[in-house]
Amino acid sequence: MDTVPRSAPSPDRLAQGLVDLLDVEEIDTDLYRGARRPGGQGRVFGGQVIAQALQAAQRSTEAPKVAHSLHAYFMRPGDERYPIIYRVERDFEGRSFATRRVIAMQKGKPILNMACSFQTPEEGMHHQDAMPDVPRPEALPTERALLDELGDQVPAPLRAFLSQIRPIEMRVTDPRQVMTPAPRAPQQSIWFRLVAPIGDDPMLHRAILAYASDFVLLGTSTLPHGMSWLTHDMQTASLDHALWLHEPFRADEWLLYTTDSPWAGHARGFNRGRIFTADGRLVASVAQEGLIRLRQLQGDAGA
Repeated sequence: MDTVPRSAPSPDRLAQGLVDLLDVEEIDTDLYRGARRPGGQGRVFGGQVIAQALQAAQRSTEAPKVAHSLHAYFMRPGDERYPIIYRVERDFEGRSFATRRVIAMQKGKPILNMACSFQTPEEGMHHQDAMPDVPRPEALPTERALLDELGDQVPAPLRAFLSQIRPIEMRVTDPRQVMTPAPRAPQQSIWFRLVAPIGDDPMLHRAILAYASDFVLLGTSTLPHGMSWLTHDMQTASLDHALWLHEPFRADEWLLYTTDSPWAGHARGFNRGRIFTADGRLVASVAQEGLIRLRQLQGDAGA
């Protein structure tokens, strides 16, 4: 049965909602406020904090310098009930490079520290990995179609959550059974894009990619163990996140996110990602270590 509400927002409204969420308001010199997600409850999605922090760093840096890398550490979970304050420190301003440090805070306590580097564009030697040979997004089922295939296997409250229409559309090249996962190699690929076109502001496209780069990455390290984010008593959280931006791209066009996990242990999983355009250009690389703790083995201690 179709559970999408008749009043579901249009793709344009969904895309604009994400644009508005990732915008930051300047409240003083190098001090910004990030919006709350409308209707949000519980813990703030890590990609939102990374993207808003990147926007704050970008707002403090003048063209022609553009962001090419960021390295972030999560310290505390963000609370959806409150806005996030971002303080930017201008650590270095050179002719070719600039470095910004961003501290994200809620209720007076830091929840994330991020360093971001900017470079004036220049030419140089070039090589890149080849894009994996995977099905094109047009040939893959939508998330909605995959959910419908599960039918009554998905409890009603979970179905309602998974049925929510989101601003980022995803197509999985090799879907796994989230309800009854089986061990498999720690590799996966998804196509993603913003659901509607937006303007040509490259800073905004970088922020949206940073937001989406926190999807699926941590889950890659659970694949060899036959687990998913639905596994009972498994605690997961991003610990750090690094993103390198190589080439220009559009976040409202299909991008392939291919991930792998070369190691997991000691309640942590390490994950890597590469992001390609549909025509095969490698535009970004990602790395993340996250908490993957089985509570029955290691107790209920916090991260």
